[in-house]
Amino acid sequence: MKKTQEISERKLLGIAGLGWMFDAMDVGILAFIIAALQVDWNLTAKEMGWIGSVNSIGMAVGALVFGLLADRIGRKNVFIITLLLFSIGSGVSAMATTLSFFLLLRFFIGMGLGGELPVASTLVAESVPAEKRGRVVVLLESFWAAGWLVAALISYFVIPSFGWQTALILSALPALYALYLRVNLPDSPRYLAVDKKERLTIMESIAEVWSREHAKKTIMLWVLWFSVVFSYYGMFLWLPSVMVMKGFTLIKSFQYVLIMTLAQLPGYFTAAWLIEKAGRKFVLIVYLIGTALSAYFFGTADSLGLLITAGILLSFFNLGAWGALYAYTPEQYPTTIRGSGAGMAASFGRIGGIIGPLMVPYLSAQNLSITAIFTIFCIAILIGAAAVFFWGVETKQKELA
Repeated sequence: MKKTQEISERKLLGIAGLGWMFDAMDVGILAFIIAALQVDWNLTAKEMGWIGSVNSIGMAVGALVFGLLADRIGRKNVFIITLLLFSIGSGVSAMATTLSFFLLLRFFIGMGLGGELPVASTLVAESVPAEKRGRVVVLLESFWAAGWLVAALISYFVIPSFGWQTALILSALPALYALYLRVNLPDSPRYLAVDKKERLTIMESIAEVWSREHAKKTIMLWVLWFSVVFSYYGMFLWLPSVMVMKGFTLIKSFQYVLIMTLAQLPGYFTAAWLIEKAGRKFVLIVYLIGTALSAYFFGTADSLGLLITAGILLSFFNLGAWGALYAYTPEQYPTTIRGSGAGMAASFGRIGGIIGPLMVPYLSAQNLSITAIFTIFCIAILIGAAAVFFWGVETKQKELA
C-alpha cells in the first residue's frame, strides 16, 4: 500500500512538474526573446518592458479567474484548461509579425501560466501526506529551474542560428504531451471529498478569504507575493539585457545567464530539505534575505567575477524562496477556499510582475543607475521577509483543513 502511494505521488509530481517545466520554459525563453526582438523589430526599452508586463497582466487575471474556478469545477479541470491556453498561445505567437499582436498573445499565454501555477501547487499539496507536503511542493517548483535551464539552452543554441520563432515553437510542442498525460490524472482527494452543496460561490469564496478568520494571513501572503514577484520579474526578465548594458555581447550575456540558471537547482533542493527540518518561515526568511543581499551585490558589481557570483547566489536564493512560497501558500486556507486564496494571492503578486519589468527601462531612461534599481528590488524583498517574520504562522507538518 505504501509503495503504491509513493508511486502515485511520484507520478503526480512528474505530471504536474512537466507542466510547470514548460511554463518556466516559456517565461525563460521570453527573457531571451525580448533581447532578440529589440534587434529584429527595433524596439525601444519601454516597448521591451511592456512585453514582460503584459505577460504579467495576463498572469494576474489568470491566477484570479482560474484560482476561483478551481474551487468550483475542480483542480484537474483547471489544470488542463490553463496548459491548453498557454501552449497553443505560445505556438501561435511564433507567427506574430507586429508587436501589438505579440502583446495580445502574451496576455492569453500569461493567463494560462498564471492560472496553472497556484492550482498545481494546491493539487499537489492536497494529494500528499502532511509530513512530506512541503518537500514535495518545493520539488514541484524545482521543475521551474529545469524549464529555465532548457530555455537558456534553446536560447543560446537556437535563437542566434534559427531565430526566436523556432524557439517559441519548440517551447509549445512538448506542452501538448504534458496535456495528454494530465487527462488521466486524478483530481485532489480533498477536493473530491467536499460535498457539492458545501462548495461556495465565487463571491462567497472572496468574502471568506477576507473574513476575520483569514484576513491576517491574506494580508501577509499578498505582501509576500507582491515583493517576490515584483523583484523576480523585474530582475530575471532583464538579466540578459542588463548584461548587455554592462558591456557584454548578446551571445556572451546568454552564456553567463545560462551559468547563473544552473544555480537554481541546488537552491530548490536545499530549500526542499530544509523546509521539513527547519520550517516554512525559516526557509522563506533566510532565502529572501539571501536574495536581497545578492540583488544588491549584482547591481553594484563592477567586474565579471563579482557579477557572475552575485548572479549565481541570486538564482540560488530567489528560486529556493519561490519553492517555499508555493509550499506555504495553500497551507493558509481550508479546502473550500484553498484555490481561491492561493489564486488571489498570486494574482495580487502579479501586479508586482507588471510594475517590475516596466520599472527598469523607465528608471534607466531617467538616468538612474542599475545599482540604484537593484537596491529598490533589495528593499522590496526585505519587506516580504518582514511580513513573514511578523505575521506568518508556521505550518510545518500540519494537517490541511
